[in-house]
Amino acid sequence: MTLARLAARHGVATVHSPADGRDVTVPEATVVAVLAALGVDASTPEAVTAALEAAERADRERLLPPTLVHWRTGDGGDGPGGGGTHAPGTDPHENAGPYESTAPYGEPPAYPGDAPLRPPSHLPPGTRLQVTTEDGAVVLGDDWSGLPLGVHTVEAEAPDGRTATATLIVSPARVPGPARRAYGLLVQLYSLLSGRSWGMGDLGDLRELVTWAGRRHGAGFVQVNPLHAGVPGAPADPSPYRPSSRRFPDPVHLRIEEIPEYALIGPERREELDRILADAAELRERVLGKGALIDRDAVWEVKRRALELLLTSVELGPGRRADFHDFLAGRGRALEDHATYQALAERHGPHWRSWPEALRTPRAAEAAVRADPALAARVDFHCRLAWLTDRQLADAAGAAREAGMAVGIVHDLAVGVHPEGSDAWAGQEAFAAGMSVGAPPDAFNSRGQDWGLPPWRPDALAAAGYAPYRGLLRELLRHAGALRIDHVMGLFRLWWVPEGREPTEGTYVRYDADAMLAVLVLEAHRAGALVIGEDLGTVEPGVREELARRGVFGTSVLWFERDWAGTGRPLPPEEWRAECVATATTHDLPSTAARLSGDHVVLRHRLGLLAGDLERERAADRAETAEWRGLFERLGLLPEGPGEEAEIRAVHRYLLATPARMVGVWLPDAVGDRRPQNLPGTWDEYPNWRLPVAGPDGQPLTLEQLAASPRAHALLSELHARTAPPGARRV
Repeated sequence: MTLARLAARHGVATVHSPADGRDVTVPEATVVAVLAALGVDASTPEAVTAALEAAERADRERLLPPTLVHWRTGDGGDGPGGGGTHAPGTDPHENAGPYESTAPYGEPPAYPGDAPLRPPSHLPPGTRLQVTTEDGAVVLGDDWSGLPLGVHTVEAEAPDGRTATATLIVSPARVPGPARRAYGLLVQLYSLLSGRSWGMGDLGDLRELVTWAGRRHGAGFVQVNPLHAGVPGAPADPSPYRPSSRRFPDPVHLRIEEIPEYALIGPERREELDRILADAAELRERVLGKGALIDRDAVWEVKRRALELLLTSVELGPGRRADFHDFLAGRGRALEDHATYQALAERHGPHWRSWPEALRTPRAAEAAVRADPALAARVDFHCRLAWLTDRQLADAAGAAREAGMAVGIVHDLAVGVHPEGSDAWAGQEAFAAGMSVGAPPDAFNSRGQDWGLPPWRPDALAAAGYAPYRGLLRELLRHAGALRIDHVMGLFRLWWVPEGREPTEGTYVRYDADAMLAVLVLEAHRAGALVIGEDLGTVEPGVREELARRGVFGTSVLWFERDWAGTGRPLPPEEWRAECVATATTHDLPSTAARLSGDHVVLRHRLGLLAGDLERERAADRAETAEWRGLFERLGLLPEGPGEEAEIRAVHRYLLATPARMVGVWLPDAVGDRRPQNLPGTWDEYPNWRLPVAGPDGQPLTLEQLAASPRAHALLSELHARTAPPGARRV
């Protein structure tokens, strides 16, 4: 019981409830290991008692918690909100289990009116207070009513001499919503090659895509996979969801020819450039003409050679140099650390725990960089790559705005980072050593999941005023019309798996969702961006409702939208929630053509992923698909009669019949691609994250061919006609 009390004080669950409602006791060894990762010794009964007494004593003696949160109305949200200063640690979902939420969708519940912004009520009488705002203004005393939105510093001094400093987050009540209903395209950027790509889709292709989709077909957004920096070295992990850094983009996405210095390469280097261009053309031809998989390592090697040539043979002009220096100043130490990691990884390999001792922390590595001109030059090289990539991201975002997109580019935030990557090296104090994020056992995976991603320590985030999280969001939102958050439930809690243990032996660790959401809403408000949460799978009660209250959109996938609390039948379109992105599929699910044809069952059988007999699985799949087809016919959504192309259009007509304010089209669906981009549960058995967009016959299609496809034109024209505002030009 004492261990359970200690664990509860630190947000560590000792019992969890799978979707079937059973209570499962977490192994004591797991609880002890997780507490140790949080800096709490629970290795013996005596240690547990001492740690609990120390925690209770600290609570009694502290003046302020590390972080305070205040929600405010009337500051850019588009719906009801509320106020009140919240001290982290009083999570309203503290006793909730991981059940599927069965609360009805619909309008988010209303908040009470805006509460006055005041200091915490438990402060001793006579406590002196000072607030320093983000812009340096100083407010003395307890009248905080005029404090602006932002992240401020509070200093307190009690009459008995005790002092404390805390971070105060003042946030709008809600994320801004879209100005109007919109449809958009979902695509894994690497998979979309044009006739100019170097073996994988790039930021030039993204700019072309948003311009075409917005101007020609009235699309309101394009959602892409995470463009985070990957772990350097070969073979690289092709998954965009296990990056080295979530804060900085990967220069493998650069369009080399669109770097301004490219046009200035002198004749003495043209022969070398021509060899690089020939190698790039061969990479493109292998994928588009010879059926090869996308080879990220090969693409990066050719692009690296081109970048070395550009950056060593062409001097920056004074304007470009000034822009670069402004970028360096704006990114600060975070960029310096990332570039230092990249440079050290070139010399010592990407696994920083095996580097020489003096290089294993950023501050210690600074001396090595200062003492080694060659290493310093490589740090500068990687800073310039980050700058070039940022500027092409800005160009793509600008193209989306110029094309009239209501939202723009939707960037994706992965749930975590690689343990040997840049972020883990630069921010070691914020990550829980020896822990990995995953998922508990469920109906689809009895063994649970271990994603190999170290979790952030909730206590370290709070102590830092959520600075690592704030910095991450600010960078990602720089060029985003919206941000999709993978596994958005991680803002509330994550499943931690101790190193060396099975995923079934993990436990939930709770984060201060109020603070996490306040930072998210504040940064989205500043950027004028929407937020979309990927809330598929097991979701504890109250989470979807809390996200909706804060204006965070959900993700609704057609095949999963059923009346789970009643008949189990497909959910009528009018009963869908409005604050969501409604789609037919995602990158982790079968394409719509494969779902309608049953090809996805055959593929899973071939790879040994089916739990049951093939014929039984196929029969069950046919029955499910027939149920949806019948519904489409009854609603008059299939006037053309049966046929794959017509049925895919009927699926999207159904999505348009829901109140969803955003409707997403998986771009491969527009041309009948039958293959999933990722098949969970496989590694070498399936070419995850390496397939180009293709037609029904499996032959790769370029961006130019896709844009000329009558099939894609018919689908997107209908979506445009049904979502365009009155009076808009329709194609």
